[in-house]
Amino acid sequence: MAGHAIRFILNDRDVALTDLPPRQTLLDFLRLDQRLRGTKEGCAEGDCGACTVLVGHIRDGELVYESVTACIRFTASLHRCHVVTVEHLSRPEGLLHPIQQAMVEHHGSQCGFCTPGIVMSLYGLWMRDAHASTADVEKALQGNLCRCTGYAPIVRAAKSVSDYGVPAEDPLVAERSRITARLLTIPANQRVEVGEGRERVVVPADLDDFADFYASEPKATVVAGATDVGLWVTKFMRDIGPLVFIGGIPELRSIEETADGVRLGAAVSYNRAKPALTRHFPHMAELWNRIGGEQVRNMGTVGGNIANGSPIGDTPPAFIVLGASVTLRQGGMRRELPLEDFFIAYGKQDRAEGEFVEAVTVPYLPEGDQFAVYKLSKRREEDISSLCGAFRVDVDAVGLVRHARIAFGGMAATPKRARAVEAALVGRPWSEATVENAIPAFATDYQPISDMRASADYRMLAAQNLLRRFFLETTAQGQRLTRGAA
Repeated sequence: MAGHAIRFILNDRDVALTDLPPRQTLLDFLRLDQRLRGTKEGCAEGDCGACTVLVGHIRDGELVYESVTACIRFTASLHRCHVVTVEHLSRPEGLLHPIQQAMVEHHGSQCGFCTPGIVMSLYGLWMRDAHASTADVEKALQGNLCRCTGYAPIVRAAKSVSDYGVPAEDPLVAERSRITARLLTIPANQRVEVGEGRERVVVPADLDDFADFYASEPKATVVAGATDVGLWVTKFMRDIGPLVFIGGIPELRSIEETADGVRLGAAVSYNRAKPALTRHFPHMAELWNRIGGEQVRNMGTVGGNIANGSPIGDTPPAFIVLGASVTLRQGGMRRELPLEDFFIAYGKQDRAEGEFVEAVTVPYLPEGDQFAVYKLSKRREEDISSLCGAFRVDVDAVGLVRHARIAFGGMAATPKRARAVEAALVGRPWSEATVENAIPAFATDYQPISDMRASADYRMLAAQNLLRRFFLETTAQGQRLTRGAA
């Protein structure tokens, strides 16, 4: 039996929507339908954080809250979730919440437009860590832009919240068991359909149900985190129905650390993927912290970053260099494909109608292999790559390069290997001379374009310099230079 209502909890009220436009964002639902106007609209593309709210969902039997940007989160994606807005922080007799009180005491607000979003981001952090470090506070605020304060008073406020209260006494923490029980009354493993034709919203019951639905309706738009699809609506005003929401399918949210590698379901978010990936590939940590802001990393998915085929996606270069593969599924049929072969041309992937990315598997590095990934962007925080380069070499006992894998995003119409450069390295000493002799081969592999993010000349020079950097970081020569500079 299919359900015919998107059901969730908004602050302390149960919501059931049986007439829901597929394109409706959570921000519009809150401000226009519910008159909850503490959540602001700034950029409408998930960058400024003024619309930040918390969304709680049940994961492994526990209610987990994450900050998200309401401007690009679709209302229909909230089935079986708890949405918390800044209004829900109100206390009896008009008392301020500890986070609000800390912001007042430390003068963390000036014009006030961005303040509710900042408060909600800090609220999510405070519930996870009541004594967060300055670095953790800054990371939590990556997705919140403030033009007035310069952030220093906001950071001071964030670090003093526990002077005004403790998470254990917070109403949201105290009511978790009650909210969890209410969410569990909403049937799971049941398809939900709202609307008709192109105005239809579908939440599949499980992975098999999604596979069957998508095979029969391959023109439907698949939405996991909406960090890309959301902009199709808010910026390009595209008609993208019907929509099928897969972010809640448990099988697509699974993470497996097997004997051979890490397997990530396609709907695993960046933040959920980070611990497993950085445990086995520590060099990924810096890259991961620069993929959007905290809200985007809570929403965006690894599978979505691959499936959209963008030439400037952050994860494909590293995954290609590591030899990752994707599992593609069409109905009941599956096939494995090396990730580098998935990208065919700009906007075109090796994916048939009704076929979708089910998972990505990243093999562990063999012992002795050197690996690194670097992202260059105009703005360090929360910016799209100008280019992103990944490097991997294996050097034998006598110093010769046994194999090399190099891949870039932002240098071609797809994420692409630098095969000519690789060939110029293999079989030769891992030395500065070998690297310099390989540099001209970049012109064989890539003909980058100029656009708003970088010029073609900059991209080419930067790619070459990243190879030089990788060499220095993986050799005693580079370590001597670093020590000398210090």
